Amino acid sequence: MDPVISIQSLEKTYDNGFEALKKVELEVISGEILALLGPNGAGKTTLISTVCGIVNPTGGKVTVGGYDIIHDYRKTRQMIGLVPQELHTESFETVWATVNFSRGLFGLKPNPEYIEGILKDLSLWDKKDTKIMQLSGGMKRRLLIAKALSHEPTVLFLDEPTAGVDVELRQDMWRVVEKLRQNGVTIILTTHYIEEAEEIADRIAIINNGRIELVERKDELMRKLGRKQLTLELREPLQSIPDNLADFNLELQAEGSRLVYDYDATQSHTGIAGLMQALSEQGIAFKDLATRQSSLEDIFIDLIKESS
Repeated sequence: MDPVISIQSLEKTYDNGFEALKKVELEVISGEILALLGPNGAGKTTLISTVCGIVNPTGGKVTVGGYDIIHDYRKTRQMIGLVPQELHTESFETVWATVNFSRGLFGLKPNPEYIEGILKDLSLWDKKDTKIMQLSGGMKRRLLIAKALSHEPTVLFLDEPTAGVDVELRQDMWRVVEKLRQNGVTIILTTHYIEEAEEIADRIAIINNGRIELVERKDELMRKLGRKQLTLELREPLQSIPDNLADFNLELQAEGSRLVYDYDATQSHTGIAGLMQALSEQGIAFKDLATRQSSLEDIFIDLIKESS
């Protein structure tokens, strides 16, 4: 399938010499949800702003729908909706007026039925006549999404869309995101809530120090890099790990009353059977055990540590 966004050797160096983007390579597939993850200052917002035409690149090439973002700016910008991090919405305009105005900025004819549908999907319909300055922070965040969708984009960028939003509003937003995906909209999001990316994203891209470190389907990433952990609650605490257990990847916790064993769940031999035999030979008994699969957040933290 042809990518809807193609980023090739993209660079951005600011006047002070800071390299925000370093030869970024990324393709976004039409209709997918791509989560762009990275620590603060990694280049997420610069990358999004460049694709959206807000920041001028120093080098490289970006196309959206086959059109170059510089030479075909009007065409690419009309295909894109952007929900920024900042809430610049201290306005005396009403919700209805500002969303309709956003649509008009792209030269589209008024479509009250479409705008009504957006506001209802985002639970803003009962606020349509409310002045923006009177909205709560969560409602202003919803309004930003409504404005981004007003011109019917085929690609939607969500830059920290749930920052400062309560759980109920967050869940509503993800329902809207899923509905958009079902309607063929391609969605690229950044989020500090990595469990959200784990739940809704099709693919994960990790950026650090201005470089894309990894792009992978979420399920494949979890399969290849995910690890499991076996926790044993001991009947009697240990002062230290016995020498004959040194070959196992063990950690002693909870003042010696807990043994934690990390293993690769994708391997045919996990080592658990050997560990159990070694524990029995040492007379080490346990009263409970539990396993835990590493989360996307665990994988993300490990990858960032490796690339820093």
